[in-house]
Amino acid sequence: MISGCRRNSFPDVPAGYREYAFVSNGASNTVSVLDLVNLRQDRTLRVGDNPSGMAVNPQRNEIYVVNTKSGTVSVLDAEGIRVAATIPVHRDPYFISVDGAGRRAYVANSGSNNVSVIDLERRREIAIAGTGEQPGLARIAPDGRSLVVTNRGSGSVSVFAVGAYDAAPQQILRLRAAFPGCPGATDAVILPDSSKAFVACSGGHQAMAISLAAVPDSWAAKQDPSLMTDHMLALLDVGAAPVHLAMKPDGGEIFVSNFGSDSISEISTWTNEVGGTYMIGTKPVRGIVSRDNSALWVTNFGADSVSLYSIDDGRLVNSIHTGSAPDALAFSADEHLLLAADAHSGDVAVIRTQGRLGATLFTMLPAGSGPNDIIVKSFLIKQ
Repeated sequence: MISGCRRNSFPDVPAGYREYAFVSNGASNTVSVLDLVNLRQDRTLRVGDNPSGMAVNPQRNEIYVVNTKSGTVSVLDAEGIRVAATIPVHRDPYFISVDGAGRRAYVANSGSNNVSVIDLERRREIAIAGTGEQPGLARIAPDGRSLVVTNRGSGSVSVFAVGAYDAAPQQILRLRAAFPGCPGATDAVILPDSSKAFVACSGGHQAMAISLAAVPDSWAAKQDPSLMTDHMLALLDVGAAPVHLAMKPDGGEIFVSNFGSDSISEISTWTNEVGGTYMIGTKPVRGIVSRDNSALWVTNFGADSVSLYSIDDGRLVNSIHTGSAPDALAFSADEHLLLAADAHSGDVAVIRTQGRLGATLFTMLPAGSGPNDIIVKSFLIKQ
C-alpha cells in the first residue's frame, strides 16, 4: 500500500491551507481523517456505533457524522480534528443534510419513522416530525423552504414546509404533501433553483419527478397557479434497482446508477424525460459529476473499478481499478483528485483526474473497516 505521497506537480497551496477527507467506518466505529495536502492518513477518531452518513457545514469548519446504531450525531471540529460534541437523535439514523446557512441539520431516523431537526449552533434537537415508514434520507432544498424525505419502507416521499429560524418548534416542519408509488424510495436530489425533486425508486426501475411548491406570490406562481402546490410530474423508466442520483452542478441533467442492470440512465430535468440508458460497469452504486458539468464518475461495486463517462461525448472513456467494492465518492477541493471509499478492502483509492496520461490511480490510503461515506473539507488556518 502506498501512503505519504506528495502532490508533485499538483497546484500549489498557500501557507496555512488544510484539506482533509473524513471517512466513516461503519464496522470499526471510527472516522478516518486523511490529509489531502500530504496524501497520508492523519489520525483516527472514535465516534458512535456504525457511523454512516456525513455532512459538511458550509459556513463553519465542522463535520457531522450519523451514528446509526447509537442514535446520535457526532460533531467533529475540522480544525482541531477532534470530536467536539455528541447530539442524541432517534433510532437508526442514517443520513444528514445541512442547510446553506449552516444553522440547521436534518436527520431521517429510519427506526423511529421520523425526522429530527438539529440546531447546529446550540447543538441540540429542536423539532421532530413523523414521516412514512423507514425514512432513509432527508434532503433540504437550496432555498431552505422544502425538506424532501424518502421513505423506503412505505415506498413513498414526504415533502415538508420548513419554518423560519425563529419559528416555534411545532412550526419548524409542516407536512405539505406525500407521494406514494415509489417502491424502495432511497436517494433524492433537488434542483439548484429548488423547483423540483427527483427520487430513486430502488425497489423497481423508476425515478419519480416532483414539482416543489413555489414561493407564494412569486412571479412563477402568478404565471402558473399549479406551481403553488407540490405535485408529481412523472414516473420515469430507468434501469433495474436505481440506487443513486448524480446531478450536474448546473442542474440540467441527472444520472441514475442502476445497480441491478449495470447501467446509468440520463434524465433531462427540463423535460422530465429519460434521454437514454447506457452500460457502465458491474453493479454501479454511486456517481459524481465534475464542476464543469463534463464528466461523470461512477463506482462499480461489483467490478472493483471507477468508470469515467464523458457527458459531452456520451460515451465511456476510461475504467480505473480500485480496491474491493468501491462505493462512496468525493472530489478534492480542486478536483484534481477523486476519492473512492472501498467498502470491502477498507481503504480509499486516490485517483488523479488530470494529467498527461489522463485519469490514473495515484495511491491508496488506509481507512477503517466497512467505510460507508467520504466527505472533504478545506480551509485556511490564520497565521
